[in-house]
Amino acid sequence: MTFARVTGTVAVLLFFGTTLPVYAQREGGEKQEEKQPQQHAQQPAPQQHAAQPKPQEQPRAAQPRPQEQPRAAQPRPQEQPRAAQPRPQEQPRAAQPQQQQRTQPAQQARQQPQRTEQQARSWQQQKGFAPQGSWQGHANFQQSRSQNWSSEHRTWAQRGGYGGYIIPQDRFSLSFGSGHFFRLGGIPTMYMGYPRFSYGGFSFLLVDPWPGDWDPNWYASDDVYIDYDYNDDGYYLYNRRYPQERLAVTIVL
Repeated sequence: MTFARVTGTVAVLLFFGTTLPVYAQREGGEKQEEKQPQQHAQQPAPQQHAAQPKPQEQPRAAQPRPQEQPRAAQPRPQEQPRAAQPRPQEQPRAAQPQQQQRTQPAQQARQQPQRTEQQARSWQQQKGFAPQGSWQGHANFQQSRSQNWSSEHRTWAQRGGYGGYIIPQDRFSLSFGSGHFFRLGGIPTMYMGYPRFSYGGFSFLLVDPWPGDWDPNWYASDDVYIDYDYNDDGYYLYNRRYPQERLAVTIVL
């Protein structure tokens, strides 16, 4: 009887000793399996939430920068031409009246010498236009042609100045100057030994010989004009074909 109880007790202990570890292993395995899917499910969630805002924040901060640059650059080229346009227009406008005011008074003062018509007539009768050493009169027009014009002609400054009649400015601007060309037409007549011709309501004398390189009929073929030299204070006849050779002329009263 005693042996049977001992063996029965040992059998029970062996039974529970083998079953308990197996049951514990099963419960431990199930608990680990339950914990593992929860950990796997929780781990990707923070990775996704943390990764999503990063690519979204970068394009949002980069988009306004290229838009702001062209907006700030557009008004600059427009402001530059607006400020540069009036400058070239203001300069010629301010320069033109100053030049006119400077030249006009000087011309008027030189064209109105302190000389009466009687004084101009007396100077003409005394041949003040042909002092000693200048070209002297001849009998006909062909003899008034120069053989060496560069040495035989004289300026008004070399003649001692012009002492003849002065054309009024209002009449001078109508028919005389570099913009009024004309032709003598016919051969000039001789007066006081010098060729004489008429133009613009006045009579003129050629007190210089006409150059030998001019055509013999230049009076009929060449365009000429009469102008006043304000530096030399006297009248000259200019030929368009020979602009470097000018002839001193005086007004006949």
